[in-house]
Amino acid sequence: MHALHARLPKHFVLEERLERYADAIEICPTDYAGRWAEACAPLTADGPQVYREVHLDLGCGKGGFTVEMAQRHPDILFIGVDFEPICIAYAGEKAIKGGLKNMVLVPATGDGLDKIFGAGELSRIYLNFPTPFPKKKQAKLRLTYLDRLLEYRQLLTAGATVLLKTDSYPLWRFSQTQFELAGYETTWQSTDARAERPDDVMSWYEERLSSQGATVYAIEAKPGKLPEHVEQTASLSLVDYLPDDLDQMARTYVPHGMQGTVTNLINQRLKAEAQGRI
Repeated sequence: MHALHARLPKHFVLEERLERYADAIEICPTDYAGRWAEACAPLTADGPQVYREVHLDLGCGKGGFTVEMAQRHPDILFIGVDFEPICIAYAGEKAIKGGLKNMVLVPATGDGLDKIFGAGELSRIYLNFPTPFPKKKQAKLRLTYLDRLLEYRQLLTAGATVLLKTDSYPLWRFSQTQFELAGYETTWQSTDARAERPDDVMSWYEERLSSQGATVYAIEAKPGKLPEHVEQTASLSLVDYLPDDLDQMARTYVPHGMQGTVTNLINQRLKAEAQGRI
């Protein structure tokens, strides 16, 4: 969720940190497309120990989620992708200090994933609290936009899933339309994911926003039959996916990135009521 930018602490020399933890960072990821599980396999007395699956944490931030998942599942290779170098540095530090051979960091955006991974290479993609990009003109930047979901389809192996978690009710509702348009089958969705899956690893964003009162919305889906005609027919502004009762939202929790929008909408309604227009 890149709207919450990591701050560079005092005396933090980014280049030095990236070099120090370079063993966990891959700056030429396209060289490994289609062969991550084999190329990153640790050597044992019996030869390379090939990972049974490859999972992608897209927008991994400082790597807390990726680290804990790698610790829980040593037979799976976890690849964390993030475009902020400081996040990659922090995540690399965690991987090296944790001795995690099954965790690799890639400094990149969410664009061009088909150049980094081969067809059918991924068994799961995690989208933990991605930036919602509320405005219509920014819709294509959302990680659950139709075009991106179509790209993910090509990278996922049979039965693989995409798991979205977000504090944004509007993004969650928008994403439902996108998964459907892209021909995905929903295997799980929730309006309170933490209550339903309390043992799931929490990302840094989930910890931070949950402490502020956020509810975690989730969708897990796998590619199904691709529609004969794929076309973007959904409304693209997240304003159109806000609940009717904005006052209730304002009293409880407003999704990150939409605080100003919700306040403006409430003020517009109050002004209209005072003028007798509604």
